[in-house]
This record gives sequence, structure tokens and C-alpha cells, in this order.
Amino acid sequence: MSRLRPVTVITGASSGIGEALAREFARHGHALALVARRADRLDALAAAIAEGGAPRPLVIAADLTHEGAVRRLSEALASAGAEPQYVVNNAGFGLAGLAVNRDRAEQLAMIDLNVRALTELSLAFTDSLTRHRGGILNVASMAAFVPGPGMAVYYASKAFVLSFSEALHSELAPRGVRVTALCPGPVPTEFAARAGVKNARPPALLVRSAETVAAAGYRGLMAGRRVVVPGMVNRLTVALIRFVPHRWLLAVIDARQARRRAAQPS
Repeated sequence: MSRLRPVTVITGASSGIGEALAREFARHGHALALVARRADRLDALAAAIAEGGAPRPLVIAADLTHEGAVRRLSEALASAGAEPQYVVNNAGFGLAGLAVNRDRAEQLAMIDLNVRALTELSLAFTDSLTRHRGGILNVASMAAFVPGPGMAVYYASKAFVLSFSEALHSELAPRGVRVTALCPGPVPTEFAARAGVKNARPPALLVRSAETVAAAGYRGLMAGRRVVVPGMVNRLTVALIRFVPHRWLLAVIDARQARRRAAQPS
């Protein structure tokens, strides 16, 4: 029996959906370990959570794209007398633009974070997740359900997250470990600016706040759901996508991304 205390590890916790997930888990009484590159933001979030009456989260500043980052994360947790009960893989970013025109190294770095780091973190702590009857929440996207010309590598990375999470849901169920893929639509965060999208105006009916997305993800994970798509309109959209030929989807998404590129200031 491990003497390490169980914590919820949340990556990309410094802003946006990650920050909202940290607040949501804290609100439900979970001890937290917050992971991101920006230590100052993590410290501010940890202080705010502690001021609300919850235990102060551990703060672990780390760049998950660096070799050995997950091993160092595990060592930091053990040094603090903690081990994961839940792992929330939220860290990730997108890049807008034609894949052939974007910097190749930057796109490979996106795969490294969105895919490789998420996979490693999902598999690294299965023993402690099993001990504590915990789970994994992987943040994918509605983009996971369609091909995405104009953001081809990002859409493909989220398709991996969805497929991998659904398979892991089945593989880890006999061990009592829940795995959920959270697939939000547009959320007002720093994502668009990081992706290089200016003046983004997604369909208003699809937009949900980070807090709404976090609450839906938490409920879904605790209920053992395989996939969570926050918002009635978003769920209907995903359901309809299954019946639309891909050539039509490609044309629609390609046209939308082309209009977005044309609207970008030079």
C-alpha cells in the first residue's frame, strides 16, 4: 500500500481550460499538482485556490516537450510525497495555416506536446491510478471528428487524442481506471492567438466558456463516460458529422479556413 497522498495532476494549468479544470477539481475537494511552463501563473492560481479554502496545490514548472520531462515530473511528485490519482492532459496548442507553409519544426513540436507527451502521461502512472481508482481526462476537441485543411496537423493530433482515449477507456476499465476524452468546441481562451488566428469569430452557438467545459469534463470523468462534448448544439453537430461525406466536410472547412486567412491583416 503506497503511503504517497493522491493528487490530481493537471497540465497546461496556467490559463484557459486548464485553469478552469484546476478550479473545478479543487472545488470538489481534490488535492492538485499544477503543471505548465509559466511558474508565475501557476503560483498565482495556487494562491487563489488556497485563499478559497482548498489545500494549496503543488506547483511544478515544466516544459513537457523536453526529453525526460515526465520522469522529472514523477520525481517531483514523489519528493512532495504525492502520486497521481487523476491525470488531466490539457497541455497543447494549435497552429493555423497551410501545413506546407508553416514552420515544420513548430508543427513537429505541436505533435510532441499534443500527442507524445499526452500519451506518455496517460501511460506513466497506471499503477497509482489503479491503486486510487482514479482516471485520465484527455482534452481533445470537436476538431477530432473531422479532417482540418488549414489546420491539418492540429486536427490530426486531436483525432489521435480521441482515438487513443477511447481505446484506453476500454483497456483500463478492468483495472477500475476511468478514461474520458473531452471534446469542446470554440472556447474564449488564448488558444486562437497562440495558433496565429486573429479576429476569430466562431459560430456563437458553438461557443462555451472554459468554466462550462471544465464542469462538463469533470462530471463526465467521474461518471466514467468515454467521450464528453459540452453543449447541446455541439453534441448535435458531432452526431450529424457522422452522416456527412468527408469530401463535403473538407470543402466546408477548407472554405472557412480560406476566408479566415484572407481576413488576416497582412
